[in-house]
Amino acid sequence: MSDTITIRGFVATEIKSATTTGGVATASFRIGSTTRRYDRETGTWADGHTNWFLVQGYRHLAGSMGCSIRKGQPVIVLGKLKIRSWERDGRVYYSHTIDAEAVGHDLTWGTANFIRSSTKPLLSLVEQEPSFDGGHQPGPDGTFEEPEDSEEEGADGGDPAAAYVEDRNGDLVALDLETGELAESGA
Repeated sequence: MSDTITIRGFVATEIKSATTTGGVATASFRIGSTTRRYDRETGTWADGHTNWFLVQGYRHLAGSMGCSIRKGQPVIVLGKLKIRSWERDGRVYYSHTIDAEAVGHDLTWGTANFIRSSTKPLLSLVEQEPSFDGGHQPGPDGTFEEPEDSEEEGADGGDPAAAYVEDRNGDLVALDLETGELAESGA
């Protein structure tokens, strides 16, 4: 059985990250989804049955899950439900796995700060200007000449230690490391 479903619940385990034999990144966690109903007689909310699922993410989603999701957090998961059964010692067992297409925090319970990630590592996005004056550039041997301090450093408003990412147009844009927002982006 394979159906697309959306589940709201709480992360019940720490994220487990691994790599398949083919080199594909994976991450997984268990989620508990409990129904709630309002009891008019007592005027209170009551918990119903809890369904348990294993959420499995692959490739880029696996990396994002490992960096973003923590045990105890409320999440929403969209993916393909796979129910498998097997028999052992005369007893039938079932597993419920969701192959996730999307995972995110449930903002009903709080706030989140989204940071767009690139498929390229941050350092590969920073283009280094070629040196035409014969100066020494860092190379594979790891040597590096430190720049001299000057009073004009930062006068142009640029931050030499800033991170840069691609915006949706493919341009390199400075990333505000405090807020996670792209600066000067038309996106």
